[in-house]
Amino acid sequence: MARSEVRRAAVLGSPIEHSLSPVLHGAAYAALGLEHYRYERVEVDARGLPGFVAGLGPEWVGLSVTMPGKRAALAVADEATARAAAVGAANTLARRADGGWAADCTDVDGVVGALRAAGGFTTGHSGLILGAGGTAAATLAAFAELGVRDVVLAVREPARAAEAAETAERVGVRVRVERLDHLDLAAAATASDVVVSTLPAGALDARAAELATASCVLDVVYHPWPTPLASAVLAAGGRVATGLDMLLHQAFGQVEQFTGRAAPRREMRDALASATGDEVPLPL
Repeated sequence: MARSEVRRAAVLGSPIEHSLSPVLHGAAYAALGLEHYRYERVEVDARGLPGFVAGLGPEWVGLSVTMPGKRAALAVADEATARAAAVGAANTLARRADGGWAADCTDVDGVVGALRAAGGFTTGHSGLILGAGGTAAATLAAFAELGVRDVVLAVREPARAAEAAETAERVGVRVRVERLDHLDLAAAATASDVVVSTLPAGALDARAAELATASCVLDVVYHPWPTPLASAVLAAGGRVATGLDMLLHQAFGQVEQFTGRAAPRREMRDALASATGDEVPLPL
């Protein structure tokens, strides 16, 4: 493909209209001088994703995949990174030289980067994860990379933790599943080097103060900011990372896989901060 020809990429999901990925990728392509790159939102659910991917022409270089299509994205790929296989899902599909698709899970980078840059995490062995969905699985893979090997998985329904537990086994993390409403959160937070809440907005508000003793927290909720969890932890002198930090750090790897160029991190950060009203600090 000639350099002057348009290259296309998109974020796929359902719903997708509020995705901030175009802000990040658009800023990256502009900073890199890639005027022939285009990035868009496409409404595609898990059932429709295989057909959509199969119909793409050679001008398509990459796809960012959000819910509910991440497992479907892994299934359509011709190859997958070890971490995508371990998580059982892919948020990234990058075009291979032979025309096939390579799957990755840069969500792992999102968690690692958020915890290091915003959460101030340096070292530790114990963790607490609230929730057991796809983000929890990516967090377990991130914990393995960070050296966090003993984890309490606090969930509303333990039966739903099976897939996360399988990820933990694949990445070598020891997990103990606890029912969230029976767990002494204050004691669990105090005993953990890092805490990650993957719960939706409002789900943890009534118990946020119990986690105030946590020194490093990632709360995937970022709007409205600060969340009750963030307020409690910050007031006690802890550090907090958010879902926006995750979004930013997972996008760096996607840009690099789609373009073959180093991601312009500062420009991407500034664009995301501007688009969200500078609500969250977003340290690099």
